Amino acid sequence: MHPLPALAPQALAILDLETSGGRADRDRITEIGVLLVDEDGVREWSRLVQPDVALPAFITRLTGIDDAMLASASRFADLADELAELLDGRTLVAHHARFDYGFLKAEFARCGRRFQPRTLCTVRLSRALYPDQRRHGLDAIAERHGIAITQRHRALDDARAVFAFLQAAEAGRGCEAVRSAVKALGRNSVLPPYLDADLAQRLPECPGVYFFHGEAGLLYVGKARDLRQRVLSHFQADLRDSREMRLSQQVRDITWETTAGELGALLREARYVKQLQPLHNRRLRRQGRLLSLQLREDSDGLLHPVVVDGDALRQGGRLYGLFASRAAATRVLRELAPAQGLCDYVLGLERRQSRPCPSRQLKRCRGWCDGSESSTAHNLRLMQALAEQALKTWPHEGPVILEEHNPEHDRREYHLVDNWCWLASADTPEALCQRAADGPEPVLDKDSYRLLLGAVLGRTRLPAMPLPAGRR
Repeated sequence: MHPLPALAPQALAILDLETSGGRADRDRITEIGVLLVDEDGVREWSRLVQPDVALPAFITRLTGIDDAMLASASRFADLADELAELLDGRTLVAHHARFDYGFLKAEFARCGRRFQPRTLCTVRLSRALYPDQRRHGLDAIAERHGIAITQRHRALDDARAVFAFLQAAEAGRGCEAVRSAVKALGRNSVLPPYLDADLAQRLPECPGVYFFHGEAGLLYVGKARDLRQRVLSHFQADLRDSREMRLSQQVRDITWETTAGELGALLREARYVKQLQPLHNRRLRRQGRLLSLQLREDSDGLLHPVVVDGDALRQGGRLYGLFASRAAATRVLRELAPAQGLCDYVLGLERRQSRPCPSRQLKRCRGWCDGSESSTAHNLRLMQALAEQALKTWPHEGPVILEEHNPEHDRREYHLVDNWCWLASADTPEALCQRAADGPEPVLDKDSYRLLLGAVLGRTRLPAMPLPAGRR
């Protein structure tokens, strides 16, 4: 093999790793293969690495490396000085460089070393040079350029294949095209390899929601005050956070919707996550119809908490808490009962019998069930206990339009809200009313309730106006 004239003056370390798994924070390197390419030629260096963990069977099937092969291998700490000297001052070239760099950085960090080389990802280089091709994995590249790989998923052979691709790309596209592509990738190196190189420049610097798409569907939905800054922050953190690393490896496209301000972005994020169920979103997951607690008075003047549909709030009822299930509401009552000395029978936690309730027998109930406490006293403590859970009553006679203005971007957005339900948003009140008329039946949503509480009654209160005449 011969040096690559277009890139060799930079001094390259074309590297591939085999590992015990896909997470740099938990898994370990099992093999390192490096081609050192510069003006003097090409040198090869490879080592098996003892990971100090048993290899999963699927890794052995994939690579052919097993525990017996690694039994006498050196640990990374024993190779760190030699490897650091080899890589010093060179551009690290790898197929999906972010993966290899993440593992090396983690291993060097365990040895107390800092590792921050320049990197070049050949997945991204392939995309830049061959935009008409859909697949850019190493197998697809090898097939496309007629590159023979003796032992696929062995570090040195895969590194040789990467070098062969660089030579083929230079021969096919020319030195200048390769140099230009590498230079452009250096300006946008924060992005994962499967994304368009100019995406960072196209991302707007304004509020909105963004969508990470993978090969199999939607991966993640997020909101941002500044879309460009927030989206890029995912990839600046992916080497420190295993979740961000997995997201970076899977993302294939990013789309977005801009909004006037943060409220519009937050409302959309909460709704899209529930509707679309992205793979990586943990919060804001879909919920069924919400339940709540309502106090009802019996014929003896005693108040009992009853589980009701949360939408009763829209009819003006006094409700306490929003719960995803009857069990969740019951758990709150069970937590309140001993803390406030409340009776299990009154709360409906136990079936009423002639003897005192279980909490009274444990001296946790103040004794309504055995006549030691009046209904009035119990009512008062029950209302006090639930006070922090009380939901705010809708302060308007009907639906209102909230105006959100972003002076920095000179944009306004209007949100139609009724009884704590977000109905629709649009750039004008007229378009908003039409959109709401075509929209689905409003459903009370816990996250939207919390967001709208501040916009309607809190310190972030937005200007509210009634619906235009004839639209009520």
